[in-house]
Amino acid sequence: MKKKILALLLVTAMTAMSLTACGDQSGTPSNGSSAANESSTATGSGAAAPADDSKTYKIGICQLMEHIALDAATDGFQDALREKLGDRVTFDEQLAQGEQPVAATICNGFVSDGVDLILANATSPLQSAAAATTEIPILGTSVTDYGAALDVADWSGASGRNISGTSDLAPISEQENILLELVPDVKQVGLLYCSAETNSVFQIDLFKAELEADGIAYKEYGIADSNEIQSVVTNAVSECDALYIPTDNTLAAATETVYNIVVPAKIPVIAGEEGICSGCGIATLSISYYDLGYVIGEMAYEILVEGADISTMEVRYAPVTKKYNAKICEELGITIPDDYVVIE
Repeated sequence: MKKKILALLLVTAMTAMSLTACGDQSGTPSNGSSAANESSTATGSGAAAPADDSKTYKIGICQLMEHIALDAATDGFQDALREKLGDRVTFDEQLAQGEQPVAATICNGFVSDGVDLILANATSPLQSAAAATTEIPILGTSVTDYGAALDVADWSGASGRNISGTSDLAPISEQENILLELVPDVKQVGLLYCSAETNSVFQIDLFKAELEADGIAYKEYGIADSNEIQSVVTNAVSECDALYIPTDNTLAAATETVYNIVVPAKIPVIAGEEGICSGCGIATLSISYYDLGYVIGEMAYEILVEGADISTMEVRYAPVTKKYNAKICEELGITIPDDYVVIE
C-alpha cells in the first residue's frame, strides 16, 4: 500500500461547510492557464482547447481515511491516468484521517496550489471540495448518493456544475433480498452504521423502507465514532437475529472489532460492500472499488485532455456481484446458494 501523505494544517481554515460553496476560492492552475479559462473548461461555457501531448497535469487526491475499499478506488484512479498520461500526470495524495476539518484544509490547499483536478474519495472529501471551489473540476468516488451529499433535492444524475464522479451504491432492495435468502427466519434486523456519515444514513433509510415493505422488524444502532463500536455492537447482537452494515467508512476500518463480537454470538452480518464483508460479514452485493476508481480515472482523462464538460457528465455506477465470506459462513453454519461467488 502506498505511503499516504498526512495533510499539514494550513493557516486558512474552513469557516463553513455549506455545500453551496460560499466564498469560492481559486488559484492559478499548475499548467499556467487562467482561472477564467479553467472555469470555462469545468462548466462547459467555452470551447475546449485542442489536446496538447506535452501538457502536464497535477491532481489533488483527498481520501477520507485508509482502508481497503478507499485505497482500491485511489489505486484504480491513478492506474487509469498513468496508463493514459505516463509521467505527464502527478498526484498530491493526502489523507483526511477521517476528519471533516482536515478534509476541508486539504481541499483548500489544493485550490491554493492550483491543481488541475481534485479527486474526492468518499462523501466528506466531496463536500469539502465542493465548498472549496466552483472552478476546479471535482470528481468523487466511493460516494453513495450525490444528491444527498451535495444537498440537491432534485438530483437528476448530472450536477450542472464542476462536479461528477462514480457511486458505490448497490441496489438496496437486492441487499435486503440477500438477507432474507440467507437468514429466512430473521425476526429483527439490527441496522448498524455511523450516524455522522451522510452516505450511511441514506442507505439505512432505504433499507428500512425495504424491511417495512416485507413486514420485518428492525432496530437502528447508530454510532457517533469508532469509540462506540464495541458497546453498540455488543448491544445489537443481544437484541437482533442479523445485522446489516451499509458502505460505512467508520465500520469498514473496524471490521475486526465487529467480527470478534458477532461470530461468537452467531449473528450473521450482511454488508454493503466487499471489504466489510471480508472482515465480518457473511455476504454482500459487491462492487469492485478498484474498477470504480479506474472509471473515475477515465472520466478525469475525458475532462482534462478531451475537454469533456463535467457539468453534464452523469454519475456512473459499477456492476454488482453476489459474494460471500466462506470462512464466516462455515463458522456460522450457513449454506450459500450456487449463484454466489466466494470472496478471495
